[in-house]
Amino acid sequence: MKKRVIVTGLCFAALSTITLEKTAQAAESPSLPNSQNTVKFVNVDSGSSLIVRSKPSMSATVLSKLAKGKTVTVLSESKGWSKIKINGKTGYVSSKYLAANTKKIDSVQKPPVKKVTPVKTITKYVAVDAGSFLNMRNKSSTSGSVIAKLAKGTKVSVLSESKGWSKITANGKTGYVSSEFLIIKTTKPNIPVKPTTKPATPVKTVTKYVEVDAGTTVNMRSKASASASIVAKLSKGTKVAVLSESNGWSKITSNGKTGFVSSKNLVTSKPIETVPKTKYVNIASVSGISMYVSPSTNSSVIINIAKGVSVLVYSESNGWSKIKAYGKTGYVKSTLLSEKKPIPDNNQGNPNDNAATGTIKYVNVDSGSNLNMRSSASVNATIIAKLTRGTAVTYFSESNGWAKVTANGKTGYVSAQFLTTKLQDSTNDSKTTTYTQYNLTLDDMVMIQMAANAQTDNKYRTYIREDALKMDSASKPTVGVVQGSDWNVRGGAGTNFWSVGQVAKGTSLPIISSVKGSDGYTWYEVNYKKTWVNASPDDVKYYLDPSNFVNDPIKSLQFINLSKSTNLQATEVNDRILSGKGILSGKAYSFITAGNQFGINEMYLISHALLETGNGSSQLANGVQVNGKTVYNMYGIGAYDTDPIIGGANFAYNAGWFTPEQAIIGGAQFIANGYINAGQNTLYKMRWNPAGANLTGKATHQYATDIGWAEKQIVQIHNLYSLVSSYSLIFEIPVYK
Repeated sequence: MKKRVIVTGLCFAALSTITLEKTAQAAESPSLPNSQNTVKFVNVDSGSSLIVRSKPSMSATVLSKLAKGKTVTVLSESKGWSKIKINGKTGYVSSKYLAANTKKIDSVQKPPVKKVTPVKTITKYVAVDAGSFLNMRNKSSTSGSVIAKLAKGTKVSVLSESKGWSKITANGKTGYVSSEFLIIKTTKPNIPVKPTTKPATPVKTVTKYVEVDAGTTVNMRSKASASASIVAKLSKGTKVAVLSESNGWSKITSNGKTGFVSSKNLVTSKPIETVPKTKYVNIASVSGISMYVSPSTNSSVIINIAKGVSVLVYSESNGWSKIKAYGKTGYVKSTLLSEKKPIPDNNQGNPNDNAATGTIKYVNVDSGSNLNMRSSASVNATIIAKLTRGTAVTYFSESNGWAKVTANGKTGYVSAQFLTTKLQDSTNDSKTTTYTQYNLTLDDMVMIQMAANAQTDNKYRTYIREDALKMDSASKPTVGVVQGSDWNVRGGAGTNFWSVGQVAKGTSLPIISSVKGSDGYTWYEVNYKKTWVNASPDDVKYYLDPSNFVNDPIKSLQFINLSKSTNLQATEVNDRILSGKGILSGKAYSFITAGNQFGINEMYLISHALLETGNGSSQLANGVQVNGKTVYNMYGIGAYDTDPIIGGANFAYNAGWFTPEQAIIGGAQFIANGYINAGQNTLYKMRWNPAGANLTGKATHQYATDIGWAEKQIVQIHNLYSLVSSYSLIFEIPVYK
């Protein structure tokens, strides 16, 4: 194939720049040696021309252009340039575009082109468990973004392999996958591949059964690690096929899924299912008893159970009973339970056997109807609220067909026949769920939040070491006075327990009991009278773990996207939501305006304001004087624990919230800009900010310190949604490693 050279103006310059630049710089002398006076011919592509310059330089003036085959007289040649004469004019041209005779024209050989070796690809197939996927990432690291999920058997082209990762193309995308999950299939069916090693022995499976306490489950995980993601929860007696066992873990298949469980929870014989017994809390104190995480008074308290409440007893051992109450499972002292229901106090009513005090029930009336909440247990009593179908209520007691409940910030009585323990199907069934993966384990998040002293109003048994106190009595002290500064009060008898809080020098602490710690010191259980304290690791983990909430019709609302409007009607909101709510009454238009203006869910704004203002009754909501002006704060912004009134009022003054409407709209802008529009667009993310923790390794930009803050918002939000005829919900669920 012959070489094509375009030698027109700039084209010639472009083609010859690299070769001729240095040559031209060296050929600036006005005359050239080696006078030859030889006749030659211009050899360029047809349609092109050879440029004649005033000097042997690419930057010299162009004198003329010569067509292919033109005859010239060569006066001399030097360093790639020829001095020529044609038509009575003298100039310089590139020597390589001149031929000795016309037969050599076009015979210039094209420089050899380096042969490009095509990239060799290998066809392989994805080998993962059925129903699982292989992540294709944008880089060869588990921290790379997932750009596709490849199902079992997907055909891929492997471009390269390095350090356990394969660069592949599949379904039109290029990325990286773990090489261990790719295999080569034979292209000739029925012709067995000759093994290079000993033929593989078919996997022998052993049938076993799950052994856990009745009413509980064992976690099947994706890997043989307690921090691995949960694939399934297996109840007692579940039949499994054991594929292998190693280091206390068994690889199993069950119900079409493959994963790992702790080997200690598997037995060879199917366990006998025991029927739990019903017992009752029977204790003289009306405050009830504590349910613990484990059978020890040194463990964390899950919840307090009122006198007379029925519980399910699954097992009893060493003076402890494993029970279920209020939907939670834990341990109580066996001596505090009785076979017979105790006689209730005269002022306590008759608790319903089928529901524990403080549990959630739902209004079950016809669509479009309401359930009247009355001021007392009588059809003649004043109606204090109207509850729509699906409204969540907190159930306290039941007597003569009337249930005492709390809903939407009000406490009253409703007809018990219109309450149900199961949330009825809603006509608003439009639901979309997305998932966000974080490069942290759940335990990593717990450690980060513990370092930030996450707060709770839960009550714990608290202890302080003996050398921190000066006793009022040497024999049996009842009060200890703190000696020194900043002593920790801990959640158990030892420094290995978390610090519930600190006490200052001179603080008097009532002593409840004493116990010898493993460190050799005597530890005193004391009455630590503080409402908000540092939460226990178990409690922090409970509220951090999405699996505790995603399947609950109400608790899952902490994962709804709050950047979407609900398109409310102001009249309906004023009549059915804000009526009787103090300073917030009649302010529906302000909430709707704020939601539309700043891209934030009006339901959330209303719920937030109702909670923070005590249904429109708080001092901050009703106005505080600052520098001669009345300011308002509807969301508790800036109302820090040290002095919430002053902090919230000063924030409102600096923000210019001098009317309730300005506080509603301005506060919404603060929430939207500070949290929702900044990516923290769910209640869960506003509280915990997993993206911030993932990025910095610290607890950052969190709206509240209360570990239960997100859950405390959602009953109200659920009830507000129940008043709306049509809406859609988008859920975003966090996923930890």
